Amino acid sequence: MNEYSSRNKALILLQDGTIFFGKSLGVKGNAYGELCFNTGMTGYQEIFTDPSYFGQLIVTTNAHIGNYGVNAEEVESDSPKISGLICKNFNNLFSRPAADDSLQNFFVKYDVVAISDVDTRALVSYIRDNGAMNAVISTDVNSIDELKKNLQTVPPMVGMELASKVSTKESYFYGHPNSKIKIAALDLGVKKNILRNLSERDTYIKVFPYNSSFKEMSKWNPDGYFISNGPGDPEPLKDAIKLAKNILKTKSPLFGICLGHQVIALANGISTYKMHNGHRGINHPIINLSTGKGEVTSQNHGFAISREETELNDNVEITHVHLNDNTIAGIKIKDNNCFSVQYHPEASPGPHDSSYLFDEFVKLIKSNKKI
Repeated sequence: MNEYSSRNKALILLQDGTIFFGKSLGVKGNAYGELCFNTGMTGYQEIFTDPSYFGQLIVTTNAHIGNYGVNAEEVESDSPKISGLICKNFNNLFSRPAADDSLQNFFVKYDVVAISDVDTRALVSYIRDNGAMNAVISTDVNSIDELKKNLQTVPPMVGMELASKVSTKESYFYGHPNSKIKIAALDLGVKKNILRNLSERDTYIKVFPYNSSFKEMSKWNPDGYFISNGPGDPEPLKDAIKLAKNILKTKSPLFGICLGHQVIALANGISTYKMHNGHRGINHPIINLSTGKGEVTSQNHGFAISREETELNDNVEITHVHLNDNTIAGIKIKDNNCFSVQYHPEASPGPHDSSYLFDEFVKLIKSNKKI
């Protein structure tokens, strides 16, 4: 009996009652979350361990998943953060010499429910037209009525605060202790490669929990502040918004990525909204309005900041725009040392077109510090 025919049946039940069938990859049970899709052709391990995906069921549009196994060095956090995986073709056998283990064993180790042999083109087309919605992956295909009932109790992503689920519980250090540049980073779900990129530019970073106050962070006497990416709706993050406001008052260098970008916008009176599907992939086109150059970027977000309110805000300059839908992809606070982007310049996975943003942040700190 081959591997695929031996797998148990499984299903995906969407909140509107639509059902797609597939086969279980080994871990039995139910996984609830918001259903969304990622269009990246590589980097599945980084995607699965990205804290920004906490609470979400991921559909991969790449037809082959698992073909290059997993490597302990290629993670963005200490464990998978997705609620579950839906894919077309799953490969338990891997051919990459650098792999430590199979993706299936990785999922079994961390108890991740995943299913394959799904018509992912049809599923992605459906949620692309109808919008991201809650769903459940289940190996219990004979309990659909009960699954429907339970699914109705799962809260929507709007209004959901999830940073507390993935943020560090205690502060910790990263980088070079003897560096002349000290950065205080607020962890809303920070990816390891962001810290690597900052560290590679000879900085010393202290990472603080999601609800840290300006008083706590400023006590370390940092030269600059960073607000990270993370999951969930930005509007419930009252502590982070208050922190951003206090940092802006001091005009200290401040850089935000993804959720951090949204927090900075909220601190400047610009509201956010839930997108129809969001942007999740590694080939999103961005235009840098300052240079006129295009950038191919890695993105993962389901919320965006109001374009209308940004344009009306005299204190904010739009620096980057998404070319597919004209959403705001970057801002700069006028007469201040603050800028942020909606996408991921650390690009893990993805292209490195935007890594210059880390250089700009360090340059801003040096200029402010007069190193």
